[in-house]
Amino acid sequence: MPGTRKLGRPTDHRKAMLRAMVTFLLENGKIETTVTRAKEVSAIAEKMITLGKENTLHNKRQALSYITKEDVVKKLFDEISPKYADRNGGYTRIYKIGPRRGDAAEMAILELI
Repeated sequence: MPGTRKLGRPTDHRKAMLRAMVTFLLENGKIETTVTRAKEVSAIAEKMITLGKENTLHNKRQALSYITKEDVVKKLFDEISPKYADRNGGYTRIYKIGPRRGDAAEMAILELI
């Protein structure tokens, strides 16, 4: 089935969670989460980094409309995106780290390369 994964949450909750996770990933460079969430966050984070490659007012506003912290948007445009200037996609990496202790959900570390 095409489109996004629902992740067992209502639309507004899912969008808020993904926004928070993308913001946290760009802020810290690395997050630990489930594999399915990591795949969703990875796709969105890659789009944000691609947006940050071209430093225009329009792109900054688009990034600000999704990322929840202004200083993270500044970091995206000033530090993160220029680092990937010569790279066409593939800015994130997912490592599987085995099952979670409580519910045996497959866990992963998502990081910026």
